[in-house]
Amino acid sequence: MKKIYIILLLIIFSTDAYSQIADSVLKKGWNTKGVLGLGLSQVALTNWSKGGESTLSMTGFSDFDAVYLSLPWISKNSLKLSLGTTKTGGGSFQTNDNQARLENMLIRKIKWAVDPYVSNEIRTGILNGYDYSKDPKVPLSKFFDPGYITQSIGMTYVKPNFLTRLGLAFQETFTDEFNQYSDDPDTKDEIENFKFQTGIESVTETNLTIAHNLLYTGRLRLFSAFETMDVWDVDFDNTISAKVNDFLSVNLNVLVIYEKSQSPKTQLKEGLNIGLNYTVF
Repeated sequence: MKKIYIILLLIIFSTDAYSQIADSVLKKGWNTKGVLGLGLSQVALTNWSKGGESTLSMTGFSDFDAVYLSLPWISKNSLKLSLGTTKTGGGSFQTNDNQARLENMLIRKIKWAVDPYVSNEIRTGILNGYDYSKDPKVPLSKFFDPGYITQSIGMTYVKPNFLTRLGLAFQETFTDEFNQYSDDPDTKDEIENFKFQTGIESVTETNLTIAHNLLYTGRLRLFSAFETMDVWDVDFDNTISAKVNDFLSVNLNVLVIYEKSQSPKTQLKEGLNIGLNYTVF
């Protein structure tokens, strides 16, 4: 299993590229963008009198975009994958980042300040997830367990390097083994492995050039079901990327998640890595 983790990280997944191609630079037909990369951190200790343990950490991100322009229609498609694993001392590799997001969005330009759109988004973990604070480790998730699919329709406002949208949303949650993400607590005698919600979704994406080699990218997603409008799912993804040269970059990522079905408390992930980048197209 350790070898599988390493091979997947080295071959498949990767870095940070912005997930929106600005309309101002679009040409007719397909406009593509994608970057691959890998972050690696290692400390090796042998007979080290000052204490500590050897560590090995690998992180990967990938961000691919394919935008098709055929006015008045614009089709925006993005795929974001991220994986991370770490090993301390003689222990086993532990997954610390594990997600995939595929989004498809169709916009019709109508020469208003806002334009109508329809979208579909799929979210899932890639590998099995565990709670490593317990011994033995406790499984929490696996591929598409839980899996989330969200369709929305509404209006969007698009400018170069900025997009925001608000619409009516339908969200489906699929589970198999880990039914806590989909089960209705009000039905004590039944365990549901599917949950359907209708509500409101808002998504805002932006990128800002802080300096000639320093870029901030952010994505804020909010969702609330009509029956629980006092509770909102929050997914706030922030990345600051400093480009050293064509192949080397420093990335700081801060991800804030609040989703009551996953945890009653706010989840926070912060990662700083130096990575090798490769521009695919």
